[in-house]
Amino acid sequence: MEFSRVALLELSGVLVAAGASLGSLAATLITGWLTLSSELLPTETFQLGLWGTCVVQDQGALECRPYNGVLGLPHDIQLARALMCVTMVTGLLGLLLAVPGMTLVNSCRRRPDPRRCKRVLRAAGGSLSLAAGALQLVPVSHVAHLAVQRYFDPSVPEVMPRWEFGDALFCGWTAGALHLLGGALLLTSCLCVGMESGDGEAAAAAAAASIPLRRRRRFEYV
Repeated sequence: MEFSRVALLELSGVLVAAGASLGSLAATLITGWLTLSSELLPTETFQLGLWGTCVVQDQGALECRPYNGVLGLPHDIQLARALMCVTMVTGLLGLLLAVPGMTLVNSCRRRPDPRRCKRVLRAAGGSLSLAAGALQLVPVSHVAHLAVQRYFDPSVPEVMPRWEFGDALFCGWTAGALHLLGGALLLTSCLCVGMESGDGEAAAAAAAASIPLRRRRRFEYV
């Protein structure tokens, strides 16, 4: 019963971490981090992303233009681009460590203690997934915070169009939460395995201690 629960936690953590990695990739590549629409041009919507800007027509036409350079970008875009790339690498590395650490995967056979080796791999994968979740939430929340500040800036005239949240921000928040959840599930599976090992060792010690007593009682009846 305990084994099935641990295996379920492992599988759930790996699947959630894999979904989080895909969400991080999507949030990095999606151009709509911020969107802007103006009453002067109601048929067009402007999108601001990490790699370029796009114009979306009402008919569905999409025209994108990449940034000319990196040094001329705003600091928030530079920070978001760097942290999102680090997030993807961290999440992928955590996933690559967590998969061999699963109980259902045949690995660590040449190690003296395969169960301990698997537990260490899962713990490392879960920790990296938690780190990826924290890294994911920083740039997304920072860009959203700046957008809110600029939207409610009293020095900007009301007739001026303002940037609003795009789909990439919501995708980034979701991916960050999934990273945290996947890491928590993987670390919880390690704790469950540790408790299971401790209970097994305690039961074996109790059984070994009761053997001389049983033998003594048998000789007393004789």
